[in-house]
Amino acid sequence: MPGSTRGCPSVPGASAVARRPVLPGFVRATLGFLRRQPFAVAGLAIYLLFIVTAIFADQIATHDPREILFRGAYRVARYLPPSTTHYLGTTAGGRDVFSQLVHGSRSALQVGVTAAFFVVVIGTLLGLLSGYLGGWVDRVIMRIADIILGLPFLPFVLVISALTRPGTTTLVASVALMLWPNTARVIRSQVLSLRERGWVEAARVTGCSTWRIIFVHIAPQVAPLAALYGSIAVGWAILTEASASFLGFGDPAAISWGLMLQDAFANQALSRGVWSWFVPPGLCIVALVLAGFLVSRGSEKLLFPKLGD
Repeated sequence: MPGSTRGCPSVPGASAVARRPVLPGFVRATLGFLRRQPFAVAGLAIYLLFIVTAIFADQIATHDPREILFRGAYRVARYLPPSTTHYLGTTAGGRDVFSQLVHGSRSALQVGVTAAFFVVVIGTLLGLLSGYLGGWVDRVIMRIADIILGLPFLPFVLVISALTRPGTTTLVASVALMLWPNTARVIRSQVLSLRERGWVEAARVTGCSTWRIIFVHIAPQVAPLAALYGSIAVGWAILTEASASFLGFGDPAAISWGLMLQDAFANQALSRGVWSWFVPPGLCIVALVLAGFLVSRGSEKLLFPKLGD
């Protein structure tokens, strides 16, 4: 039957690749590429550093990030300078800055990775459907994407947070809702090219169903491109979480770099010269966003070597 997957043979272009031992060759090519692209290696190293920090935050932090510390005569340990006891000093509320910085990596990676995952899943799925099915499905998905791309990014996220309950879930959902059109449009353009290939036509003729062609034969071909846009979404999500938290729309119960900056701003840390309070979280945000750019740039050169430098 034409719509059945029974008797659907492997696609010639895809099965021949699957039978060859491509993994060792891909690993060698990747290692060779990394040796030639130090910036991509630097981005991966930054990600690895923050991942390790987030996993072992309880062991790395010297104090409870929410604990109010005291010194002699039961006075709150406010604005203490960096020392061997408090590596980055203390806040106006007597909390250890270094411990807050370490635990803030968990919130950043949680929001960044989760939002990027949903951006890739939603964008890839809708891009596959739009590019392969065409017709009214393509028109509806692309018009929705155009509308979302026309919305101001950060103000929309803030409005959603204000109308709902501020928190990590709201931020992740808002970022995923705003960023999937970029992935979907790129995936759609790639699918428009792939669906005209001979091996796709061969799959149709031999009885492969539409869904099997989309998700078994075409989806693996666009997966690397989707991962590329996922790495970009990580940086956007982290920056959005920090911005929303700084403006008071983040999760008040979480320890995040954005809340650290908001706390420092509210207590006039700049005018007091408490640089160790607000400079480290700002540098961490910049480092993670930069790491996403470096990794995406390296991945782009790996996937599309003809683009050149």
